[in-house]
Amino acid sequence: MSETSENPATHEPVDGPADPSVTASRRPRTYVLVLFGLAVVVLLLDQLSKVWAEGSLVAGEPARPLLGDVVGLRLIYNSGAALSFGSGVTWVLTLLSVAVVVFIVLSARRVRSMPWAVAVGLVLGGALGNLGDRLFRSPGFPQGHVVDFIDYGPFIGNVADIAIVVAAVAIAVLAFVGIGPDGERAGSAAAPGTSAAGDEPTP
Repeated sequence: MSETSENPATHEPVDGPADPSVTASRRPRTYVLVLFGLAVVVLLLDQLSKVWAEGSLVAGEPARPLLGDVVGLRLIYNSGAALSFGSGVTWVLTLLSVAVVVFIVLSARRVRSMPWAVAVGLVLGGALGNLGDRLFRSPGFPQGHVVDFIDYGPFIGNVADIAIVVAAVAIAVLAFVGIGPDGERAGSAAAPGTSAAGDEPTP
């Protein structure tokens, strides 16, 4: 990447290499935009799909086949987490969701890896989708029931759950291969006396 500068003698534009510090400063902003942009997309898809489910399905009816006998459509209102765990302490699950959202928002600027930006964006979008149900749906704040309608047999979920599961798998893979949120691989730190790029010794 190059940028145009001015020759002080002729006052004519001269092509030259971009300032590395400017390029580096733009990267964190890109990761943050991807993270929050993806979160918004997941949140919208989740809420729109729930509106569709409530308008097209009736709670209590048997599942409609979607992918044969593997996946169906069945509307329920879940007061707990996955597999209805914690159905008697919905407010605790709400607090946990709020904590997750706040932690991600405060830590977003530390992400320096595109795969991590995507994974964390999926988690944030999924958490916000289900949190919105708990805050604004019946029976009321902060114990609203989550709209679930994708029937897998053992459990019923929604788009937010899919995003969270995909993110969990991605994060597990990133951790396994040793890539941290800062984009660095474990054990790849520069040796003492060398620059960050490992090209020349530092004075």
